[in-house]
Amino acid sequence: MSAAPPPGGAGKQVLIHDASLRDGHHAVRHQLGRDQLRAYARAADTAGVPVVEVGHGNGLGASSLQVGQARLDDDEMLSIVREALQNSTMAVFMLPGWGTTADLERAIAHQVDVVRIGTHCTEGDLAERHLGFLREQGVQAQAVLLMSHMASPDRLARECARLVEFGATAVGIMDSSGHYLPADVTERVGAMREAVDVPVMFHAHNNLGMAVANSVAAVEAGADILDACARGFGAGAGNTQLEVLVPVLERMGFPTGIDLYGLLDAADLAERELMPAPPTIDSVSVVSGLAGVFSGFKTRVLDVSRREGVDPRDVFFELGRRQAVAGQEDLIIEVALALKAARGA
Repeated sequence: MSAAPPPGGAGKQVLIHDASLRDGHHAVRHQLGRDQLRAYARAADTAGVPVVEVGHGNGLGASSLQVGQARLDDDEMLSIVREALQNSTMAVFMLPGWGTTADLERAIAHQVDVVRIGTHCTEGDLAERHLGFLREQGVQAQAVLLMSHMASPDRLARECARLVEFGATAVGIMDSSGHYLPADVTERVGAMREAVDVPVMFHAHNNLGMAVANSVAAVEAGADILDACARGFGAGAGNTQLEVLVPVLERMGFPTGIDLYGLLDAADLAERELMPAPPTIDSVSVVSGLAGVFSGFKTRVLDVSRREGVDPRDVFFELGRRQAVAGQEDLIIEVALALKAARGA
């Protein structure tokens, strides 16, 4: 970036974690191919994006009939991106239950630099074994809490403190359903910042059009790492738009070390090569955000609703009332059938 930053951010460096090749997989039913992965990884690397995350949308070991079979297996995805990255570090994501220690061992064999272990926001205990294993292997072991709007700021702070005890080198939250407003983020990130002395991260979704604003709120509350995706490529209404977030941060005085023109080139490539169209906030995504339902459910809800002849908005609101969490894809069918039966009663 060329212009000198104003003093608002006081020059604090923010680490950008680019999840385009992992979260974006949700938007294309996990069908990114070799050339697509290679081309975007090279473009992000050229732009100086510090961290590039790759894999099935649900992480290591998740390719399945239940949440979608990936076009490429984990080994091939990691091998391609590892070769393409000359300067950026490579990251992967894993949800215990979908992935196992054996999956982590294979990722380490591909020289992964950062591993994120995700759990539901009140189930940090599930990450203990894997975080300990990663620390023993000398890998950066981060921990993220999904569906974080379902827990209070105090509860999230306590979960993060425990994750640090388990060995996490950074902790954070995902707004998995795009439900937050900036004040929600400020309260939660502030509580986490006070509870731990490791970097704090935030991952937004854009269901209510608040992803950039919420990311700004996070960094102002003390977050050190922000997730974003090129053109917002991601589940549901997409993620924080990377090529918008970076210049906004720079204007605020939070340097990122990323080259603007290179970043814009990478975003243009992503729109041209990775996605049929950039994510938009459609009607279903708005309802998903209001209902507080996992953004990764979108394609599954649309498929099941179409098959059963029910309104996907009704399905999302009912899933929200039932407090559905990531990994409960079977509940989508149950809800759709119940709505269909009620309509026929």
